[in-house]
Amino acid sequence: QVQLVESGGGLVQPGGSLRLSCLASGFRFSLYHMTWYRRAPGKERELVALITRFGTDTTYADSVKGRFTISRDNDNNTVYLQMSSLKPEDTGVYYCSAQETRGRNDYWGQGTQVTVSA
Repeated sequence: QVQLVESGGGLVQPGGSLRLSCLASGFRFSLYHMTWYRRAPGKERELVALITRFGTDTTYADSVKGRFTISRDNDNNTVYLQMSSLKPEDTGVYYCSAQETRGRNDYWGQGTQVTVSA
């Protein structure tokens, strides 16, 4: 049974930091590119960050470059999103996904809520 379980969301003040985790099971984690998406209130889902199978390449949305860092631990089947200098516009539900072929989302997690507010 494939599972992606996100954790680490919560309420944080502007300028603060959070670290999201996504624990994968039920598939060969190291064979998949991993991503973080988010859906802000009233907006469409957007790709926040992607990391390739062995972590050799990462890409970020322009809105988070320099503030967010995606990483992965293939020994522990986990992908992370370190978020710093958070802004209210970073508020949303954050989802991780697994892509066997880059650009095609095969598996999704249930999401974790991030709220940036004073």
